[in-house]
Formats: sequence, C-alpha cells, structure tokens
Amino acid sequence: MFGLLRSASGRFALFFTAIFAAAAAAAAVVLWWNTAGALDRQVDAAIRADATALAERRRAGDIPALIAAIEDRLALDVQNEALYILVVPDGRTLAGNLEAWPAEANGEQPWLRIPLQRDGAMTEARLLRVDLGQGHRMLVGRDVAEKLRLRGLLSEGIAWAATASAAFAVLGGWMLRRALERRLSPVYRTAAAVGAGDLAPRVPLSDRDDEFDKLGTTMNAMLDRIAQLMEGVRGVSDAIAHDLRTPITRARAKLEDALVTAQDEDALRAAVEQGIADLDGIVRVFQAVLRIAEVEAGGRRAAFAASDLVPMMTDMAELYGAAAEAREQRLVVMLPPSLPLVGDRDLLGQAVANLLDNALKFTPDGGTVALSARAEAGVVEIAVADDGPGMPDADRQRAGERFFRADAARTTPGSGLGLSLVRAVAALHGGLVTLGETHPGAAQPGLKVTLRLPVA
Repeated sequence: MFGLLRSASGRFALFFTAIFAAAAAAAAVVLWWNTAGALDRQVDAAIRADATALAERRRAGDIPALIAAIEDRLALDVQNEALYILVVPDGRTLAGNLEAWPAEANGEQPWLRIPLQRDGAMTEARLLRVDLGQGHRMLVGRDVAEKLRLRGLLSEGIAWAATASAAFAVLGGWMLRRALERRLSPVYRTAAAVGAGDLAPRVPLSDRDDEFDKLGTTMNAMLDRIAQLMEGVRGVSDAIAHDLRTPITRARAKLEDALVTAQDEDALRAAVEQGIADLDGIVRVFQAVLRIAEVEAGGRRAAFAASDLVPMMTDMAELYGAAAEAREQRLVVMLPPSLPLVGDRDLLGQAVANLLDNALKFTPDGGTVALSARAEAGVVEIAVADDGPGMPDADRQRAGERFFRADAARTTPGSGLGLSLVRAVAALHGGLVTLGETHPGAAQPGLKVTLRLPVA
C-alpha cells in the first residue's frame, strides 16, 4: 500500500477510484431520495390529507357522521392498506379496522411507526394521532409493508450497484495506472540510459500529440541541447589542447633557446619579454573563453538596462576608424539618431568591437567596411559588412563555434573566439546572428554579419 502511495501513477489511480466512488455514492443518495424517500413522503402526505378531511367532518357534524365517513373509506379501500380507529374517552372503539388503541400512540409525538398483526401476519403501520376534542381520539394510517418490501428491493439493488461500481472503480484505477506507466516507461528508460552516460537514446513519440508527447518532445530537445553542449565541451577541450599547445611550446622553446644562446643580458631580456607576450596572449584566450561561458550562463543578465546604442557604436567607429585609416581602408558608418534597447551595453559594445575587428582584419588594403544599424518592428539590427574574400557556406554554418577558424583565416592572428562571443551575447539578449555575403556572386563576395536583437 505504501509503495502504491509513493508512486505517482498509484496516487492518480487512487484519486480516480475515490472520485468514481464518490460519484457512485452521490448517485445512490439521489436514487434513494427520489424513490424510497418519495414513497415515505407520499404515504405521509396521504395520511395527513385523510386525517385533515376526517377532522373537518368531525367539526362539521357529530360523531356518527365521522363513523360513517370512516366506514365509507374502509369500504372503498380495495388494497386493504388504510388503517383507522376512533375511540371515546373510556377507551371503547367506535369505528375502524384496528382491534385496539396501541399503547405506542399515547406518547407526545403524533406520528408513529409500529409493528402490527393483520390477517395472521406481522406487518408495519404508519399512523398519525388526531385529538378530536371532548376525549375523542383517532388514528389514521396506512399499512406500509408493501412499500417496505419495495424499499428492501431498492436497497438490495443499490447494494449490488455499489458493489459493481466499486469493482469498476478498482478496475478503472488499475487500468489508469497501467496506462500511465506504459506511457511513462519510455521516459524512464531514456532517463536511465542518460543517467548511465549514454546520450544517444531519445523518447519515442506517438501520433497523439498529447501531454506525454509534449513531455517527450521537450525532453528530446533538452537531450539534444545537452549533447550539443557536451560536443561543444569536447570541441573546446580539443581546440584548447591543439591551439594553445603551439604558442606554449613556442614560448618555451624561445626561452630555452635564449637561455642557451643569449650572448648578453639584452638578448636574454628580449627573449623573456617575448615569452611574456606569448603567455599574455594565452591568458587572453582563457579570459575570452571564461567570458563566453559567463555570458552563456546568463550571469550578466542582472546588468540589463535601457540605453541608447548609438553613442556606444559611434565610439567603436571612432576607435576602429583609426586602424582603418592606417591600412588605407574606409569605415562607413550609417546610424539612426537613436537606437534604444534594453540590455548589457558593455557586452553589446564588445560584440560590435569583435565584428569590426574581424571585418578590418579580412578586408584588403583600400577596402571598405560598413557599420550600420536600424530599428524595425521591435527588433534592432546591427550589421557589419566588408569587402573581404567572404566565407564558404560550410564555414558559415560552423562560424561561431569556439576556436573554429576557416582555412583562409589560419594565417591571420586570432583565436577563433570573436564570433563565439558575439553569438553568446546575442543569445543572452534573446537575439540571433546571421552571416551572408556582402556582394553575392562577386569575386570578393565579402562577409556581412547581422546581429538581430529584440528591443525589450
């Protein structure tokens, strides 16, 4: 029993059984009220009406008229159910079919139900005592034996119906529990497999599209996301091991070489400074990874506030405009007068800076980089477009993965984390990042990165 209560399906089954039993009990009460109760009320109403009519006869006439009325009623009683007795003060019976005045009728209550011997058989009578004045008393009633037999049959029928209802309730509860366990067992098996370390299983879905299918769909989406994150963790681990091994090995080799071959203190100092610079680059990579992890975890959501992005984007354009001039590149800025948005202004500034840095890095000397923004239909769009070599479709699909670098970018400085941070910032703000070509079909198609963010 305790195991049944600990099971959710068992509790649902017990709840179903209790509801079914309560409904059956309510139906039995209504049936009893409308049958047995109606019979009792009908008998009492008939007795009360008969007694009232006889009392009116007594007030309208004398005792002989009342006796005649009682005898007339007995003569017309085909079913032999009417009961009467009229007595005088000394106890003599003047009229009626009762042998004697029952002792139970001497109490305070006018209504009474007593056993009665009639025609050699025991029966039951429902009687009403009426005081007629001057010591005359009268009992008016009905023989209710037949109605009691009907009540017994009704009680037996209700008992059998209650037994059948209880059996159906238990059977329905058992079937409900089995149905719940059958629909939830795939979820149990999938969760057990995932708990054992196998992320491949998924919850099978039916064609019903019910709540269990919605639960399975949600769980499958969660498992897909977990698998994606685990793959990302493995990818990040592999990328860190691959991409950071080279600068660490290079820094170590330089320091060892300087330790052996340095001719003077200045050469040794230069080698140490170069090693420190390499290690600083590695530290910056780790800081970028940690920053991306912080953004993806939603740790910066508390810094959200309403702000205008135009001043921030103007500052970024001025900062990278100098770098563009140094390479004879042109930075075109197209911004609206204001661009209100609720979000983390610093993170959005870092995202725009990463996009501008990538665009300037891959745009040839003399090329053009465009920074534009607009607000439309509750969405802010920030776009950075360049005149560089662009990126193949396959690489655009993977752009944004941590440490991913296209083949054309292997010779340029960087760690492959810039777009990863941009995507994380977009996800934190409920937006998305899309990549396309600036000049489709051209020899230098360029790359256009668009950051779409909801205003609120």
